[in-house]
Amino acid sequence: MKKIILLFAISLFALSCKDDSKTTEVKIEEAKQEIAYASFGEEINDTDALTSERMMEQYKTLKTGDTITSKVKGKIIEVCSKKGCWMTLDMGEDNQVMVKFKDYGFFMPLNAEGDVVMNGKAYVSETSVEELRHYAEDAGKTAEEVAAITDPKFEYGFEADGVLLKQ
Repeated sequence: MKKIILLFAISLFALSCKDDSKTTEVKIEEAKQEIAYASFGEEINDTDALTSERMMEQYKTLKTGDTITSKVKGKIIEVCSKKGCWMTLDMGEDNQVMVKFKDYGFFMPLNAEGDVVMNGKAYVSETSVEELRHYAEDAGKTAEEVAAITDPKFEYGFEADGVLLKQ
């Protein structure tokens, strides 16, 4: 009886020492595949990137001429169709950000779409009423439409020094 109990205990011990390293390696590879990015510009990572909603909270605290260094996630709306030298991002609630690339040091693929993580400087710019009226006249708007422009236009901008495009 003692031999049977001893044999049973050794069998349990041997089974409990099973090597699970293959399943652990597979899980690590799967995690790496889930977060695959194409990198443009300076090398960055996606750690501590703000969501578009959080970034809009930051934008609303800025005045014209202010800048803040930030890392943000967003979804591409459009990319420059000639060179990929700019893109616009959807920041939620009908807000968009115009993204340009630092010193034109890099460009995005012309067919880029989906989610990105960017690092750089966020800023707010203002287009004056006079300039907006000039643009409206150039676009052939009527005198009434031009006269209806009474408020300056605030635009959100971002100068990226590095971008990760989710694959």
